[in-house]
Amino acid sequence: MTQSSVAISVDGVDWVVLNASPDIRGQLQAVPEMHPQSVRGTPIASVVLTNADIDHIVGLLTLREKTPFNVFATHETHSVLAGNSVFGVLDNELVGRTEIRLEQPFEPAPGLSITPFAVPGKVALFLEGEDLDLKAMGEQTIGLRISDATSVLYYVPGCAEIPDWLLERLQEADMLLFDGTVWENDEMQQTGTGVKTGARMGHVSMTGEAGSIARLSALQDCRKIFIHINNTNPILQPDGQERAAAVAAGWTVSLDKMSFQT
Repeated sequence: MTQSSVAISVDGVDWVVLNASPDIRGQLQAVPEMHPQSVRGTPIASVVLTNADIDHIVGLLTLREKTPFNVFATHETHSVLAGNSVFGVLDNELVGRTEIRLEQPFEPAPGLSITPFAVPGKVALFLEGEDLDLKAMGEQTIGLRISDATSVLYYVPGCAEIPDWLLERLQEADMLLFDGTVWENDEMQQTGTGVKTGARMGHVSMTGEAGSIARLSALQDCRKIFIHINNTNPILQPDGQERAAAVAAGWTVSLDKMSFQT
């Protein structure tokens, strides 16, 4: 809930972190399975990035402490890291950098296969220019299909809309972690916390005919979990009507230290 980092493992020993959020140190400290088992040791085998958002890359700087791991990302996201000298603190002799290609599976840890795919979205805020496509398809925003050959997890923390092809793709999912940034498109304006809409930020809202609750209602045999929730989203209120509505629609709201087995 705090940010959108997720850790996954097949054997409980080698862990893959999906997106390295700014508060990743606190998240790691709160989960004993993620604690080092030796001096300079780390259970983190790799980090997989779905885009170059600040919320997803800044945590890499926390993981710089002379421990080996690999960073998997698209060419576009790796280019952002390479273009900012602060990420040079990641020792090249210890931290591998592997480019991933859309629709081509890779193995970030033994027994775990991940296939990246493009979803509608925009470039990171600090990369925006005059010409901005809020629903671009390419390497700037990706989702992940994750499988251990037994079950299938989809991780889509950022998504600007839910087209029919994405619905069809998600039909195979046993579990879905999906973009839950905003409840309503204009909630930041309603709460006086900002002027941007969810759509302007590159995120589909939960409500409305084109919202995620309605569009993903056809996924009946899949455990659906909202992640990447903005602090303006009323779904965070445990006793609120919005939380009750989401739960009634078959959704779980992610919480810190929440764990699942598939």
